[in-house]
Amino acid sequence: MAVELEWCGHSYFLLRSSSRLMAIDPHDGGSINLPTCRVTADYVLSTHNHFDHNAFEVASGPGSRVVRWRVGRFSLPPFSVEGRRFYHDKARGRLRGEVVGYKISVEGLTLVHLGDLGHLLEGEDLEWVRGVDVLMIPVGGTYTIDAQEAWRIVEEARPRLVVPMHYWIPGSTLPLDPLDRFLNIVKAPRVRPESSRVELSSLPSRTSVLVLEPPRR
Repeated sequence: MAVELEWCGHSYFLLRSSSRLMAIDPHDGGSINLPTCRVTADYVLSTHNHFDHNAFEVASGPGSRVVRWRVGRFSLPPFSVEGRRFYHDKARGRLRGEVVGYKISVEGLTLVHLGDLGHLLEGEDLEWVRGVDVLMIPVGGTYTIDAQEAWRIVEEARPRLVVPMHYWIPGSTLPLDPLDRFLNIVKAPRVRPESSRVELSSLPSRTSVLVLEPPRR
């Protein structure tokens, strides 16, 4: 089985390997007026302690392991994970605090989830994401980097697939920019599977934008 990525709206993703299910940044649905994506994952990761990223009860059960904004390298078999500290704003966290981005390796793939990144990347932070297979990056502005800043990071990091997240979708009550603001400046091919989930096989050789469908009500 190929690794499968599913988008549950906002910054909430499910990552399925052949043997385990990982949930990242679950929201509860109702608090942001989106559908609730309720699962029992083996592992639940959260990038920071904000209500739209820490709804552990939606994605976990008695046997789940919950990881809260953890920095450093650790193993969640078959996943290898490295957490790296970033900021939720351009003032080194003085406005909205810190976030942890996760680099996840599984079955020959490397994926990065940048949480609510609020600033551009440079130096070692940029090298940390350079050339990854899949980059999940916020594009909606207001609380995070905006479309222009996200595209600048993508141009410098050159992932094989970039997955935009944390943007306004119909029904959402969050004051974020819609996806079109990002797509209008993107100079890269688009991949639209017309689904909220996709198997990560036969990845493109040049940077492409993966547009997943929002979860259905």
